[in-house]
Amino acid sequence: MTSRYQQVQNELRKNPRTWLVTGCAGFIGSNILETLLKLEQNVIGLDNFSTGYQHNLDEVRESVSQDQWQRFKFIEGDIRDLATCEKAVTGVDFVLHQAALGSVPRSIKDPITTNAVNISGFLNVLTAARDAQVASFVYAASSSTYGDHPGLPKVEDRIGKPLSPYAVTKYVNEVYADVFARTYGFGSVGLRYFNVFGKRQDPEGAYAAVIPKWIAAMIRNEDVHVNGDGETSRDFCFVENAVQANILAAMSHPDGESQIFNVAVNARTSLNELYKYLTVTLGKHGVQYAKEPRYRDFREGDVRHSQADITKAKTLLGYEPLYTIVQGLEVAMPWYTQFLR
Repeated sequence: MTSRYQQVQNELRKNPRTWLVTGCAGFIGSNILETLLKLEQNVIGLDNFSTGYQHNLDEVRESVSQDQWQRFKFIEGDIRDLATCEKAVTGVDFVLHQAALGSVPRSIKDPITTNAVNISGFLNVLTAARDAQVASFVYAASSSTYGDHPGLPKVEDRIGKPLSPYAVTKYVNEVYADVFARTYGFGSVGLRYFNVFGKRQDPEGAYAAVIPKWIAAMIRNEDVHVNGDGETSRDFCFVENAVQANILAAMSHPDGESQIFNVAVNARTSLNELYKYLTVTLGKHGVQYAKEPRYRDFREGDVRHSQADITKAKTLLGYEPLYTIVQGLEVAMPWYTQFLR
């Protein structure tokens, strides 16, 4: 039986569209870009390289054909500039808005910049897309929006109070999207990502995500630091699942409504379990790591447990995650071992 995702991919190959991917030089954005180009789509990319990298774009170029790469037009610019956003959406069918300043700790240290990028920047892209009358607007929301709500698994219509400035910004995105649907009839789809991981996720810096950070430390035989007791759990989602959700959401045509979907696999993995998965998977790829993890204080603003109910995305989008955390690590590990040594 052909999946909804396969049907959509076949449709796109027959009838290519023009896409805007903001944050295209970032981790998730560059993976979306790669997939769209391989589907023979026309893509405009926007990035200011604040957290994205030229080498991510170079990797995409190496992974696609020359003809496919010719379908890509890059704009270096900032979403905080409305004129740049208006230029980027010109002639676009679908917008996949990934540009943002991620990281809870970064937002706690610098809430002003996080607000400017994630709220003012978001509003610029949303307004420009509305004015350009694009067919579909999909944006990266966040599981941080669930805040202190204790329920598991997380269901889209039940959230708590935000626990960080970053969470506030991602919640405000959803509020703006809903207001634009009600006020202007401009529909959108927000995808609440749960701990996405995969190739091209930056392992360096103070705000690196746990999986690339730990893998880089293990490859270099450095200490692995665990925040808390290691029983904190997350619904880790391989990046290809997130790419699938974006493409399905763009093709769902919300018809003036504002929708929110969880993007995850509906599973919980503790940090202690993750540590074991990484050592085993690295071992299969020729990297032996024998050190014990080092435990330290819990991190400010962190949620204790996270797990997504993905029923809504399955039912309305046809989303079916193709990778578990273990399968995703197996696929991504050759990239990690090649680029993080």
